[in-house]
Amino acid sequence: MRYTFLLHYPEMTDEELGADLEEGQRAFDAYATALDQAGVLVSAEVLQPSSSTTTVAVRDGELRVQDGPFADTKEQLGGTFVVEVPDLDAALAWAQKAPSVQWGTVEVRPSATRFENGAWTR
Repeated sequence: MRYTFLLHYPEMTDEELGADLEEGQRAFDAYATALDQAGVLVSAEVLQPSSSTTTVAVRDGELRVQDGPFADTKEQLGGTFVVEVPDLDAALAWAQKAPSVQWGTVEVRPSATRFENGAWTR
């Protein structure tokens, strides 16, 4: 079964992180490598800061394009990992190893469908 780990944590600049930046990068590299070596990693992405977000919506028939994130929260979506594992227990076992659980949350969400080879599949 495919799961997406949505990594939410407080955003900080490189300057605010200081020496913790390199340590965090090493921790995420080790985590991604472990997922990859276990054969469960489908994809992983680190997102740019929420300040680079553009939100698109249609309300009352009118297109609305808004700079910045839609919700103003302390934690922002900072990255994702997509894994293919047998079940939720296996997904949770991997999610708890994500470095960001130490300072944020990891949302574990199963995929409902996916688009592959020109068609949606379950």
